[in-house]
Amino acid sequence: MTFNGKNVLVTGAVKGIGREIAVTLSKLNLKVWINYRSNPNAADELQALIEKDGGKAAVISFDAADEDAFTNGIKTIIESDGELSYLVNNAGITNDKLALRMKKDDFTSVIDINLTGVFIGCKEALKVMSKQRFGSVVNIASVVGETGNIGQVNYSASKGGVIAMTKSFAQEAASRNIRYNTITPGFIATDMTDKLSDEIKTSFVEKIPLKRFGTPKDVANAVAFLLSDNASYITGETLKVNGGIYM
Repeated sequence: MTFNGKNVLVTGAVKGIGREIAVTLSKLNLKVWINYRSNPNAADELQALIEKDGGKAAVISFDAADEDAFTNGIKTIIESDGELSYLVNNAGITNDKLALRMKKDDFTSVIDINLTGVFIGCKEALKVMSKQRFGSVVNIASVVGETGNIGQVNYSASKGGVIAMTKSFAQEAASRNIRYNTITPGFIATDMTDKLSDEIKTSFVEKIPLKRFGTPKDVANAVAFLLSDNASYITGETLKVNGGIYM
């Protein structure tokens, strides 16, 4: 894969899918800005790992739901590198409850990070990328944003919103040579799924046509493709990385 730009910001980059995205992109000769909110040790460890393997990385801390903090974070990157070529909006949370037990704060807390935070990132990236007439943004949504899920009214709404919002950004940014795409992972093997019982894992796998959970690397490879010049004629797309569980 080839890249016209030089650096990438990955939000929520210190664990799981975000961490693998950062590692994968660093191996493709991009400088990776590792964003975290509350785990500086993990961020520093990831930076050291990337640099040990010959890559370039920097750590930057801000809450993706805080507009001023996100804006200042991007300003820091521009001041350091003179550009922001790529953005991966990966930061997200869950707060699962059945709808009848879900309070308004349970709903809005997830929306604030998963949807509003992505909006802020997309908007601020559009500002800086418009000046350079180039850029690519990938937003990490979820298969439940396409299908819904019991106990995840808030999470499904946030991820469904990301899918729709990305298409709108793609239309507004296309004339400036900036692309926006979405990835919707299915069941991915992470620390979260490791906590599930073998019985529950088996029941999930039986529903997946490829008969396995995906890996963070599966998602990271898709992110790298959509960011790269190999996808230069793809914008507004939703790429499913779900083993066929939803087609």
